[in-house]
Amino acid sequence: MTGQPNSIFFPSSYPELFSLWNRHPEGILFAGGTGLLREQGRQVFELPSVIFSLDTLEELHRISRTERFLEIGAMVKINQIIELGKTVPLVLRRCLESIAGPQLRNMATIGGNICFPGRRLDSSAALCALDARFELRNDQGTRWVSAPRFFASSETKLLHQQELLTRIRIPLDTWDYTSYRKFEGDAIRSRVVVFLAKIQKNVLGDIKIVYKTDLIWRDRDSESLLIGKHLPLGRRIASDFIEHWQDYLSGIHNMEELSRQELVNFIETNVYNLSE
Repeated sequence: MTGQPNSIFFPSSYPELFSLWNRHPEGILFAGGTGLLREQGRQVFELPSVIFSLDTLEELHRISRTERFLEIGAMVKINQIIELGKTVPLVLRRCLESIAGPQLRNMATIGGNICFPGRRLDSSAALCALDARFELRNDQGTRWVSAPRFFASSETKLLHQQELLTRIRIPLDTWDYTSYRKFEGDAIRSRVVVFLAKIQKNVLGDIKIVYKTDLIWRDRDSESLLIGKHLPLGRRIASDFIEHWQDYLSGIHNMEELSRQELVNFIETNVYNLSE
């Protein structure tokens, strides 16, 4: 290690954490530590001068469930969520299972995956599609923000100054059709896509397609074309939907042609699965 940290703090309450943070505004929150290691990319790495370990904040490790929601503390490990099995919506479970290997998933936290500085990591697509909400806390109180709003900003900083993600609330809606795909590429700048559909009495009640690159992409106009349509979809309706998505993607000028075609192929496959 090239430099020892000056101070490591283990606050046991939010007031203690924010009091320390006010005294040491340069301090860095420490959860699973995987992001810190990955960003440095070397065997001998440097630690920040002031670290606030979140491990001793008991509330951040809690998991609870009601009939309508699953609530997960920000310090819950990725593998702990996977091990909940069918309690977790399938699309989120598939997403988390695709993250690195079991050793890293035993260290990495869901909060760290959500709040990785300057990036949207894999869980962002699934959490946006599921309409998850995040509890954010500072020394003045808490606020709730929807996942789509949290990840929508083009800015690199998703949290306000001295603000902490404490809890993730996930609606336990029933999605009758789920598809998830992670495309090959850099682990940090990964590309993933989520396709969800609700079906009620052979009618498409809802549909969500969320694509994640460095940003989150979703075409609500295309989705509205299918909502209320009877299943199986007619080939003409399915073709119009795919064409609408192609038009939407053509407006994203910084998207590589290969990425665009991979996404169109994924959407096409899933729409035709709902067709005749």
